[in-house]
Amino acid sequence: MANRPQIRTNNSALIAMIGDEDTVTGFLMAGVGNVDLRRKTNYLIVDSKTTVKQIEDAFKEFTTREDIAIVLISQYVANMIRFLVDGYNTPIPAILEIPSKDHPYDPAQDSILSRVKYLFSTESVASGRH
Repeated sequence: MANRPQIRTNNSALIAMIGDEDTVTGFLMAGVGNVDLRRKTNYLIVDSKTTVKQIEDAFKEFTTREDIAIVLISQYVANMIRFLVDGYNTPIPAILEIPSKDHPYDPAQDSILSRVKYLFSTESVASGRH
């Protein structure tokens, strides 16, 4: 238990979002958005003008900020930076790939789901269950 990451228990944990305008706007309307004193936001709207470098930078920033507990990323955007998403292995913030209006969710492309399936399959083999 000593090596487990500490989960922040105060009320400052945020959800970060990287996705298309409709997806991010929907979450902002639900009250998930945040702008701090330095004008840093907890979201990135990806459109045709957004570069892969901007997406990479936002992902790196959101996954290193201490006030973020979950990063929601549209799956088609995650595919643009798949090497970063696949290489991310810290439990907090958690990375969740979500569908968007124009891009349906494909469970075969979700690296987190693949890891969970792998863990459960090795657990069942180790315990003798199938």
